[in-house]
Amino acid sequence: MATTLYATGKRKSAIAKVWLTPGNGEMVINGKTLDEWLGGHETLKMKVRLPLDATKQLEAVNIKATTLGGGYSAQADALKHGITKALIQYEESFRLILKPMGLVTRDSRVVERKKPGRKKARRSPQFSKR
Repeated sequence: MATTLYATGKRKSAIAKVWLTPGNGEMVINGKTLDEWLGGHETLKMKVRLPLDATKQLEAVNIKATTLGGGYSAQADALKHGITKALIQYEESFRLILKPMGLVTRDSRVVERKKPGRKKARRSPQFSKR
């Protein structure tokens, strides 16, 4: 097993690069701790920690990550996906725990493109009878 494992997580236009090493549970995202990075968004913090809680690796591995693109919510989802992929590299048996929770599959929903003659992707101009 390698000492440092790398994985990439994606969601919408956000990308998270994750480096996982055996350690004591430190989590550094964009040079900040998880609490500094996400502030008061407790549900997003829980979402990021979900793969680590499920595999009971919260205090066993260190995570260093960089996120770019999208908003903080999409970045948190991308980080969750990246941590999941790194944990599966770390220990193949974690896949059996994480797959039923829906964490292994990338959420492929992205913003629909704008079509010509429309105001947005599906919104058409207001109809006028006269």
